[in-house]
Amino acid sequence: AFFKEVKISLSEGENVYIRGFGVLLSKKEQEIGRHIKRNVAIEIPEHFIPAFKPAKIFVEQVKSNVTSLPSDEGIED
Repeated sequence: AFFKEVKISLSEGENVYIRGFGVLLSKKEQEIGRHIKRNVAIEIPEHFIPAFKPAKIFVEQVKSNVTSLPSDEGIED
């Protein structure tokens, strides 16, 4: 039920704020990019793409509790 509501909110262009955890964003603002081959500036219109921005307190807690990264043993490519 929770994830269904998150999907609905993001599809309607709304951000979802979870206090102490982060923000699920759906809108990317208009920006200026560069066409590499022609070396000219191009305008990238605003568009909707899901993204996550963690809360500062969440990042600090994770950093303070993680002492080492898991090893890659047993993982096959």
